[in-house]
Amino acid sequence: MSVDTPRRIVLLRHAKADWPQVSDHDRPLADRGRTDAPVAGRRLADTGIALDLTLCSTAVRTRETWKLAVQELPHRPRTVYEERLYEASLGELLALLNETPDDVDNLLLVGHNPGMHALADALAGEAEGDVLPRMNRSGFPTAAFAVVTFTGSWKTVEHGVGRLTDFWAPHA
Repeated sequence: MSVDTPRRIVLLRHAKADWPQVSDHDRPLADRGRTDAPVAGRRLADTGIALDLTLCSTAVRTRETWKLAVQELPHRPRTVYEERLYEASLGELLALLNETPDDVDNLLLVGHNPGMHALADALAGEAEGDVLPRMNRSGFPTAAFAVVTFTGSWKTVEHGVGRLTDFWAPHA
């Protein structure tokens, strides 16, 4: 792989979760989440990004979101359920990105806030048009996703390395 290989990181926050009497990790999607997740999948398919790898939190709501969203994609990427995505700090998320193999060009993370928003904001040294203010105004709601592009090896991913090219939220 060349050092100028273009890459994309898609950050998808889980869809709306319910609040039953279970542990936070075991919270399932609410009805609205089960409606929004496939919509997010269709919108992600519309971007034309051919995902190579998905890292998905092991929480029930993220796994359910991914199961519904991926059905809308034209190609099912390899999926790894990653415990470290649950309650991950910004530093932990950056470390996960740095571990991504360089044969992956387009990576999807299915995770939680505040991590997804913090990571998109931290990576975005630049942004197209009004994408960054729209993302920040929205607060990165459930089932939203951001797309960050960068060039180079995954080992070089750090603050400000990318360009925020897209942000979408189902009710924004």
